[in-house]
Amino acid sequence: MEKVEKKKDGVLETTQDAITLGKTLLRTARYGAIAVLDPQTGAPLASRVGTATDIDGTPLILISMLAAHTPALLADPRCSLLLGDPGKGDPLAHPRISIACRAAKLARDTPEHARAQRRYLNRNPKAQLYVGLGDFSFFRLEIQGASLNGGFGRAYNLTRDELVTESPALEALAESEQSALDHMNADHRDAIAVYAHHFAKAESNDWTLTGFDPEGMDLASGDTIKRIFFPRKLTDADELRKILIEMARIGRTAE
Repeated sequence: MEKVEKKKDGVLETTQDAITLGKTLLRTARYGAIAVLDPQTGAPLASRVGTATDIDGTPLILISMLAAHTPALLADPRCSLLLGDPGKGDPLAHPRISIACRAAKLARDTPEHARAQRRYLNRNPKAQLYVGLGDFSFFRLEIQGASLNGGFGRAYNLTRDELVTESPALEALAESEQSALDHMNADHRDAIAVYAHHFAKAESNDWTLTGFDPEGMDLASGDTIKRIFFPRKLTDADELRKILIEMARIGRTAE
């Protein structure tokens, strides 16, 4: 456990554990509360949105022009996204992160839009029912900073650089990610179960890989999402296969 010091305002010095928790909340969220500014009144307006992440960890949302928050974001891109599942018991005892963002609408027929759609549907497959409707659009919520609450007495301020993943492997991994996911989910379900059991401490065997990025992988079983970080960050997309084999061996050896 890292030793941390509390500032006069009650916010703790940022630690690697806090950064990891913030990234985990980002990567495992299926939904969140978005707060925007109503262009008619200037008053705050909050609503629920489905979420996923781009390969670098930037939040993605798919929203309709019929929703009040969509024209609000087009008029003023400043917004805040609250993530964190309250779970059982006191909801304030569970971790959550409030992220200050600027929303950027993704133009159709661009590589960025195609990647966002692919990753969003991997996380939220039921969105296939409406993703193609003309009034729905994808937005990237570019992170400006964040306030992380890890539970009572555990408040941190996180920067964009502490939450967004930078790596030389990003572009190539984005191009090869879906084929790697399809291959693993079709031919290596046993290895996926090993990852879930050993690294995520999950019990079910019914896990599917939904995303790879330079820092780790995301798995889903029904509505449950788990985040597993790699032992080291990838600097080349070709390292993915090697690290997956390595982690499968570690997990099987520990059984």
